[in-house]
Amino acid sequence: MKIETLIAVRYLFSRKQRSVVNVISWISLIGLMVSTMAMIVVLSVYNGIGDITKSLFNTFDPELVIEPAEGRTFHTSEIDFQTLRASGVERFSPIVTETAWITYGQNQAIVKLRGVDTSYATLTGLDTLLTLGEYRLDGNSLIVGGQIFHELGMRIPATMPAAVHIPKRGTTSMGLTLDQAFNIGYAYPAGNFFIQQDLDRQYVVTDMAFVQRLMNYAPDEISSLALKLEAGADVQKVKRSVSQSLVGSTTQPLIVKDRYDQQPLYYKIYSTERLGIYLILSLIVLISTLSLVASLSLLIINKRDDIFILRSMGMERRDLRRAFFAEGLLICALATVAGLVFGFILCFLQQQFGIVRMGDGNFVVSAFPVAMRAVDFLLTFLLVMAISTLSVALTVRRARI
Repeated sequence: MKIETLIAVRYLFSRKQRSVVNVISWISLIGLMVSTMAMIVVLSVYNGIGDITKSLFNTFDPELVIEPAEGRTFHTSEIDFQTLRASGVERFSPIVTETAWITYGQNQAIVKLRGVDTSYATLTGLDTLLTLGEYRLDGNSLIVGGQIFHELGMRIPATMPAAVHIPKRGTTSMGLTLDQAFNIGYAYPAGNFFIQQDLDRQYVVTDMAFVQRLMNYAPDEISSLALKLEAGADVQKVKRSVSQSLVGSTTQPLIVKDRYDQQPLYYKIYSTERLGIYLILSLIVLISTLSLVASLSLLIINKRDDIFILRSMGMERRDLRRAFFAEGLLICALATVAGLVFGFILCFLQQQFGIVRMGDGNFVVSAFPVAMRAVDFLLTFLLVMAISTLSVALTVRRARI
């Protein structure tokens, strides 16, 4: 062991009675450890919440979807389904989506009406998330987002149908009666779902033929085509393969979207918030290192006699600086590793036993979700060590030794 490291270890673990500086060093170690532990816990909880939100979106959004690059619809007769199956696609589900005006008694709402076929539930799992009623697609039923359901004052079993209004193509409402401006259909609310707030307040799902009839679409005219991939298929690889197979094979350009493309705003916000969390926690770590700077400064002052003796014995100034630098790094390393270990233990206990509960509200999960990532542990270690090392280096450099 080098003399500089030996001196650093000796100063840190000294058990002399006059060791108030050592007590301060341990206080700075504990402060840095707690900030590191907090960083791991916060990031893991954020990961858990993010995973739950993504899974909720995934129950509504298919793995891949084909949409027109221009215009609003395309014809399935132009799609080569055999080529798509060869690309790793297991199942297809056509979708027709249109903005609609729904009235129910004296209440009304503007919604996104999504017409689907019977295979849509197997692609997404929407039928498993109903909180009331049943999943039924018979051309006379509506599966309503929870927030819309309550805004319209719907009940199940329904005593009256909801009126679905869709503007007629090629007409305007100026000077026209309601029947002249809108195609109107009637359907009963059969069930409601609670997935995610943005979805619950926008979407109403119904039979695709019902929407096509209101839009005066041809039987093969759709807004998008949902794709379910084969088990174990790589989403990005299949996406590229499907995109290449569609080039030049249809009369209008089509694009392929994965789940990130279908909800771009959410994923951008999620990434931005994660970066913000890193920055805020980094500031907390930086504040925690102030106690480390103070303890090192006091240690150097307290060891004036030792410094004088070591200098008299021929020890170079740079070696003394290295000794105090090693002292600071030792505190940083111990604090960071301890913080990572305690953070892991807390997250593990939360995963296994759900110690911290969500409350008595209507939540998807009963306890705060936690998802630990190896990359978070690595980045936290590097970040805390980088900030601490810089603080220690500046402190030792400015000290008068």
